[in-house]
Amino acid sequence: MARHDSLESNRLVVPVLAMVCLAHLLNDLLQSVIPAVYPMLKESYGLTFLQIGAITLVTNLTSSILQPVVGYYSDKHPHPFLLAIGMGGTFAGLLLLAFAGNFLLMLVAVALAGFGSAVLHPEASRVARMASGNSKGLAQSIFQIGGNVGRSLGPIVVALVVVRLGQWSISLVSLIAFLAVMVLIWVGRWYQQQLLKGQQVGKSKFDQENSTSLTHRQVVWALVVLLVLMFSKDFYLSNLQNYFTFYLIHKFGISIEASQYCLFALLFSSAVGLILGGRLGDKYGRKYVIWISILGAAPFALLLPYCNLTWTIVLAIITGMIIFTSTSAILVYAMDILPGNVGMISGTFFGLSFGLGGIGSALFGWIADLHNIEYVFQLTAFLPLLGFVAYWLPKDKNC
Repeated sequence: MARHDSLESNRLVVPVLAMVCLAHLLNDLLQSVIPAVYPMLKESYGLTFLQIGAITLVTNLTSSILQPVVGYYSDKHPHPFLLAIGMGGTFAGLLLLAFAGNFLLMLVAVALAGFGSAVLHPEASRVARMASGNSKGLAQSIFQIGGNVGRSLGPIVVALVVVRLGQWSISLVSLIAFLAVMVLIWVGRWYQQQLLKGQQVGKSKFDQENSTSLTHRQVVWALVVLLVLMFSKDFYLSNLQNYFTFYLIHKFGISIEASQYCLFALLFSSAVGLILGGRLGDKYGRKYVIWISILGAAPFALLLPYCNLTWTIVLAIITGMIIFTSTSAILVYAMDILPGNVGMISGTFFGLSFGLGGIGSALFGWIADLHNIEYVFQLTAFLPLLGFVAYWLPKDKNC
């Protein structure tokens, strides 16, 4: 490998990371538009809750199940402009949803949008790693922050545009996807240049120069441990993020508007946690960040259901921030122990995270119906204790 390539690999390529972060923001903003328009579609077309559930199922299945498939394929056959093509699917899906007059067309529309999300997460994650230099954790954190911000902006866009103008105005929102396509074409050109410089089968410079020191058995064991940690993390976060407002309203009687400000503070803390986790993982090792982030949140999570309003908000912010420090650390750890499989790993882990979050949200909603929302927070407070399994993560030379 030429020396200038090796030197370049040690530096963070900030413009590229900024573009994939922006693309992630725009993609997740658009994906969050779909559930935000459910009430409008239900009222306009007399949809049942079963049909609303079917729309969600198609969206989640398309975006979650296809992600590891896309990742596995692109590991073997990299296509620099697949990102732009995928976002084109989101653009087409939202345009169709804007004028869909029946349930079947709505399903086709959200499937197209889900395809775009399925392509973006593994491929953009790969680009972030290629542009990471020696700061792989920080690069993944920057990429993932875009998604957090995008998801929080989606309902605001719907409130300001779609609710006021009607279903057809989703076509106006879809123009955001067109902007994202332009961004991803630029990213694709950079990606193509990296492949032309000798990056075979889409591997990053890091993956070409390093290999894991773990045995096959250790790798399998590490993946099992990571799955347990993801279960703990994603189930707890799905409850905290989806039901925190209901919990505050039910227990303390605050207004809906006030609860939304509290939720915003919680979501903002997650972005801080992402950056801290990526940076600390690069500096001190990802295994230690994973260990501390999930288990370290347990005392705060256990105290939260028994505090007054002020301390409930403070502890929720602290808990969310600490747990989110593990997000990029878990993903990069998995990439490090399976070099050359960046797309498959990122697709699998993003897809699994979406799936676990959806299952957790439905399960906790069911439990809340049977008991109450306070009981759910008391029950889920024990989930971070599963972070102790991080002790058994093997130490790799790259982690």
